Amino acid sequence: MRQARLAWQQLRNPSMVTGFRFAFVLNFVLLGIVPRGLTNSFPSNGPTVPGRYARLRRDVAYAPAKAPLPVKRAIWAANQLRAKPYRWGGGHATFFDLGYDCSGTISYVLAGAGLIASPMCSKELRNFGEHGRGRWITIYARNGHAFAVIAGLRLDTTAWNTRSEREAPRWQLNYRPPKGFESRHPRGL
Repeated sequence: MRQARLAWQQLRNPSMVTGFRFAFVLNFVLLGIVPRGLTNSFPSNGPTVPGRYARLRRDVAYAPAKAPLPVKRAIWAANQLRAKPYRWGGGHATFFDLGYDCSGTISYVLAGAGLIASPMCSKELRNFGEHGRGRWITIYARNGHAFAVIAGLRLDTTAWNTRSEREAPRWQLNYRPPKGFESRHPRGL
């Protein structure tokens, strides 16, 4: 924490950033280690629709008004990733990254909902929460891939049934059979 505070002070005062200090600060930026004041934060509000199911409008998911707050926050967090590219290992070292892979995407959403404190890989997601489908959030994980269904919408990084779409974190309306995946859900959701 002391190092992050020092880096922040050096960024605010460019005359202090010379030689070794410049390299030190640059490493913080390149590695995604930035002081809290410089990071994006998870959203605490966003679009909603009446009822119990999320709706997708122009690639933006609207959270159901009747959903618990963690579910709404998970949806709003996922909306922040819709313009991010796929990046293998993205979102593993930090929640705030330039791109995200499957488990980085799911970790970001769970953190946005306040359900985890650090990113998880797909293998770790196989043991997350409780076994089985959830009422609001279900995580489907196997070694090498993970996706989620939140209030009826699927959040996935693969197009799964078409090769025409690129891999990236996005909401999808089509059904993906969960064969070969462990289904897990956050306790109470």
